[in-house]
Amino acid sequence: MDIAIDQDKCMGAGQCVLIAPEVFDQDETDGRALLLIERPGSDHHEAIREAHESCPLGAITLREN
Repeated sequence: MDIAIDQDKCMGAGQCVLIAPEVFDQDETDGRALLLIERPGSDHHEAIREAHESCPLGAITLREN
């Protein structure tokens, strides 16, 4: 699974961090999402999909391998 965060779309809602804190974090200066793991293992995929679906502005893009 490949993950990308569109920093121009991200508003810092933090849903991704709440759902998958092992994969996402928030920048301390502007609150926008940060990716902690570029290629997470399959044990994180369900939470990542949920974070993707929960993002209010669709800033998280997923590509299934």
